[in-house]
Amino acid sequence: MSLKIPIPLIHSDKVRARVKRSRIASRTFSSLGQSDFRHLWFGMLLLMAAMNIQMLSRSYLTWELTHSPIAVVVVGAGFAPPILLLSLYGGAIADRYARKRIIQFGQLAMLAISLFIAFSISTGTVTVYHLVGASLGQGTIWAFLMPARQAIVTQLVDDEHLTNAVALNASGMSLMTLAAPGIGGLIYGIWGPAATYFTISGLTIGAYVLMGFVPDIAPVARGSRRIWRDIKEGLVYTRHNRTVLMLLLVALSTAVLAMPFRSLLPVQIERVFDMKVEALGLLLSMIGVGSLFGSLVIAGLSKNNHRGWVLLGSSVLSGVAILLAAATTSYALALVIMVVLGIGDSGRRALNASLIMEQTDEEYRGRVMGVYMVNFGLIPLGAIPLGFIAQWFDVRLSFAVAGGALVAAAIGYTVLTNRIRRL
Repeated sequence: MSLKIPIPLIHSDKVRARVKRSRIASRTFSSLGQSDFRHLWFGMLLLMAAMNIQMLSRSYLTWELTHSPIAVVVVGAGFAPPILLLSLYGGAIADRYARKRIIQFGQLAMLAISLFIAFSISTGTVTVYHLVGASLGQGTIWAFLMPARQAIVTQLVDDEHLTNAVALNASGMSLMTLAAPGIGGLIYGIWGPAATYFTISGLTIGAYVLMGFVPDIAPVARGSRRIWRDIKEGLVYTRHNRTVLMLLLVALSTAVLAMPFRSLLPVQIERVFDMKVEALGLLLSMIGVGSLFGSLVIAGLSKNNHRGWVLLGSSVLSGVAILLAAATTSYALALVIMVVLGIGDSGRRALNASLIMEQTDEEYRGRVMGVYMVNFGLIPLGAIPLGFIAQWFDVRLSFAVAGGALVAAAIGYTVLTNRIRRL
């Protein structure tokens, strides 16, 4: 007879806890074990660093040139009209042509724009019209680059790792939202806007080089028919896929109500807190702190973790955070609130995109992500009214309107439909 020695329960519980934590950590970073996705991911880090530094630099430079909240939101939302007009076309292109080549071409075009602004600043010729033009150009590029970049993820990982890969993308974006604005604010404050834009250019070059290591993948569907037929098919598919349609409506609420909030932060920094660009960089970095934490949690979720509820709860949390930002006059408290906002943002961003792609057939993913990008083209629907409220009344009132509307929208989706709740 074998002798069985009982293991103390407390020891057994500790072992099980360590095993569980190890499994969660392994699941959280599982997609990075695939080299193709890893190259894409690191390239995305550099590109998102460039974009976050640029958002800070462009908004603060606009404020320095004009001291007009309306000008700040117009320049900040300038990328939206091209996205609205061209994203459907960009999505169809992403399903027809090699997605890697689309991304590489877009990165080269982004580089050209950032160098143009850098030299304009260096020669003392930069105007707000240059910044509007740059914003429009970047929106045009983004309309083609982002559907291809979102859809290529599905070609580099299997369906089992799709949510994880998209969440890690969001984690990377959050990491850059954390690090890049603070670095960008320091560069801007010490060496000025020209040096900041040359830094942006260097980061974009790095992203292009890393993208070169991603394999060339054959287009999903190359056809000889008119591309408008492809676009129409994508729209019909989206309309009939009710779950995808509801997820797109959630994305719309975010784009119209939450995104314009960030473009008005320079106004809050100077008018409410009486501080400068370095303070803006730290404020944006705190959003990144929360986003990084939240997106890593999202990356560890499985299909059994009520992801729909997490998505809706994250939207409510973002709205509440914006309401709190409207109420405070304390910069220290605002830093804490930005962490909360970042946690909410990560849930919305990571889960929304991953659930949309998960619920979409492969041959339509580029076109559906094109529809997803259209939401960002509607940002002026929120940005312009909020800019006028900030101009005529108070920036805090514009925050309160945006936050209250986002909370109401999220609660409405929760109450009125179960399609998202059951995901």
